[in-house]
Amino acid sequence: MISSFTGHIAGLGTASGVRIVLGSWDESPLGAFADVMVDDASGHRVLIAPRQDVADFVASTYEFDEVRIEPVSVEPGQEWSLHTRSMQLRFTPGSRLWLAPALRVVPSRLRRSPVWARICNPVAGALMRGVQTYGSAGGGRTEWYAARDVRRIDRVTATWEDVDLGSIASVTPSVRFGFASAPAQPSLAPLTSYVRE
Repeated sequence: MISSFTGHIAGLGTASGVRIVLGSWDESPLGAFADVMVDDASGHRVLIAPRQDVADFVASTYEFDEVRIEPVSVEPGQEWSLHTRSMQLRFTPGSRLWLAPALRVVPSRLRRSPVWARICNPVAGALMRGVQTYGSAGGGRTEWYAARDVRRIDRVTATWEDVDLGSIASVTPSVRFGFASAPAQPSLAPLTSYVRE
């Protein structure tokens, strides 16, 4: 069985060393939802999910040291905002990255193919440090990503547990939730994630 999650992923780092991956999903087997993955400066990995069913699925696909169930509110736009009890985040998407034109011309049928994702995997990793498009996930699952576009993130303001995280920084070191990291360049990508049981 293949499940698809269509929406956006934002990945960014902060001067504090806290790295954040936001998933905002418009269509999925679990309905529309958003979740947040946090890898702090000490390497402690936290999942914030809005409901137990979302937490169960995400935590069985990726690896975390802690899971929190909290309301997650996301408002996209010229400035994106995220609000949970633990985190407040605002970021501004900027210009398209140089790779975006190539992503936008791939036919949707080809983009959805796991074979295409496997072919693209070594190329993606060479072009954007930390990125993989195909790999093994938890629970014996296989996952692949089909990005349609990608923009840089220019500005960030964020707090984590009421502590200001400082200015935007690269996603370095790479986050360690699963087989792939967000790109080192803070970015926002519309995409579909496919998970095969």
